[in-house]
Amino acid sequence: MSGEEAAAKAAAHLADTEPPTIFDKIVSKEIPANIIYEDDEALAFRDIQPQAPVHFLVIPKKRNGLTRLSKATPEHKALLGHLMWVAQHVAMKENLGDGFRVVVNDGPNGCQSVYHLHLHIMGGRQLTWPPG
Repeated sequence: MSGEEAAAKAAAHLADTEPPTIFDKIVSKEIPANIIYEDDEALAFRDIQPQAPVHFLVIPKKRNGLTRLSKATPEHKALLGHLMWVAQHVAMKENLGDGFRVVVNDGPNGCQSVYHLHLHIMGGRQLTWPPG
């Protein structure tokens, strides 16, 4: 495979051909959400179907091909780290210092329903294991 072919293959992997998701519409403020944190790269908001007393989502404001965690590339490393930092930062503001869970669903078998990478942060009670 030539260098050009490899670059084309990598670009195809990164290509984000998915239509806008509900999360894109929340970022653009087309759909309201209970936003609890926002910066240039990330947005955190309360889940509309909470599975714990505290349940919020952290998403990248720009998908940049991150429809699934399994689509992450080396170019996404800084953003992925930032999303984790936001998760713990907001968790501390939400008084989850005793512990919380971070969940990323990936693909159909991972029970992913919105194809825009998102982290679920849950806490506020004793969580059990295995989760499901």
